[in-house]
Amino acid sequence: MDQKIGDVYRYPEDRGKMCPTSFCIIWPMILVMLSGGSFDGFEDDRNSTTVGCSDYRHQVVYKITRNAIPDS
Repeated sequence: MDQKIGDVYRYPEDRGKMCPTSFCIIWPMILVMLSGGSFDGFEDDRNSTTVGCSDYRHQVVYKITRNAIPDS
């Protein structure tokens, strides 16, 4: 998928740019974050977490961060 260190993906705009398998793995985390929830493993004041891809040959670790978007 030509991913490299430092790549940034924004949801939902960049959903089609990342590996579909990786997206399936991080999708539950995104749903929790969108609903205002968090997990015990969350970092940074419970607004981010890291998730690893299941492909053992091409280990990619994603950091998922929730950012507040100001009302327009």
